[in-house]
Amino acid sequence: MGKKCEICGKGDLKAAKLTFSHKQIVKRQSPNLQEIRVLDENGHAVRKCVCTSCLRAGKVVYFIYM
Repeated sequence: MGKKCEICGKGDLKAAKLTFSHKQIVKRQSPNLQEIRVLDENGHAVRKCVCTSCLRAGKVVYFIYM
């Protein structure tokens, strides 16, 4: 299994596709994860894997060098 979003816990989705002859093809769909620097509770910069839906929703605070 691949990585998960450390904010919402979103991970891989698995789905089985059945053909007419009942061959089972398992497909896996991964979320769009980005590894970015995020500020934690103490104000320190930490690297985390975050999905793009959490980034767009503003659930994380970026760490920007000044």
